Amino acid sequence: MRHTILVVDDMEVNREILRTIFEDEYEVCLAQDGEEAIQCIRERGEDLSAILLDIVMPNVDGFGVLEFMQQNHYMSSIPVLFITSDTSYESKRRGYEMGVSDFICKPFEPGIVIRRVHNLVELYRHKNNLEEIVELQTKEIREKSEKLAAMNERIINTLGTIVEFRSMESGNHVFRVRAFTGILLKYLMQDYPEYGVTQGQAAVIAHASVLHDVGKISIPDSVLMKPGKLTNEEFELMKTHTVLGAQVIERVFTDDDPEFRRYCYEIALSHHEKYDGRGYPNRLAGDEIPISAQVVSIADVYDALTSERVYKPPYPYGKAYEMILNGECGQFNPKLMECFKKARPEFERKAEELK
Repeated sequence: MRHTILVVDDMEVNREILRTIFEDEYEVCLAQDGEEAIQCIRERGEDLSAILLDIVMPNVDGFGVLEFMQQNHYMSSIPVLFITSDTSYESKRRGYEMGVSDFICKPFEPGIVIRRVHNLVELYRHKNNLEEIVELQTKEIREKSEKLAAMNERIINTLGTIVEFRSMESGNHVFRVRAFTGILLKYLMQDYPEYGVTQGQAAVIAHASVLHDVGKISIPDSVLMKPGKLTNEEFELMKTHTVLGAQVIERVFTDDDPEFRRYCYEIALSHHEKYDGRGYPNRLAGDEIPISAQVVSIADVYDALTSERVYKPPYPYGKAYEMILNGECGQFNPKLMECFKKARPEFERKAEELK
């Protein structure tokens, strides 16, 4: 298929000379002024391989055509050569600033003109093909990444659900914790920007919360599913699920997604730490506790209180809310408690949706 070039000049003799020069190698379209040129560009678009454009013309001049092409994003894909007897510095400066690829001075030297046009056509053809290849490869990579992310999410959700069923918890516990975590983070970002949590990080933290209890995989059934109160020895064994969970995260997840891996590790290890330093396993206090683990801790406790467990019936939402605010479940970050107050209606709606 032959390439198409557009010749724009208000002098018929110039148009015919250029047609004669190029017609053996190219399909040549002719326009006698800028208005006709713009109409042709609208109709032919990126099918044009090059435009030879006069500067001084009635109605719309060459710069007017360039402005149209800039506004409609043609300059990056179609080379434009000014054909002109105006060799002033100002015309060249303005032309190059607007994206003109070359200047051809009148009168024309046919051999030089055809070679310069041919070189530009080939250069842009290769450039455009390369951009198409890159765009296609980028699309393929994005699609593969999306498929991989979806697969990883299914694996993570399945792993979290296995932990739930093994510990005889409600099948939606991990999904409620994820939802509560996202709600709390919304208010944290809104009211306490000093924590530096971004929208993207909030999404990762909420997703990572699904694995907060992954270490329970290593806890014996006799302890994990015991319907009554745990002995001191059993409770100490149960507490190890935090360290065991962090070890699982270290072994299972690679550094391909270091941010997700870090949040999973922080949450699994530290979601039972308390703001006053009385939690476990490391008795961290205040903001020594990663903010990701602090948020998930509240979400986890709220769901544990409002859900049925082998050792207790569910508490009403209002009772669970008061117990957390009153410190009956350990001390939490006062700033997060303010977020929790604002989030109460959303927590209760989400709890009902995910029963």
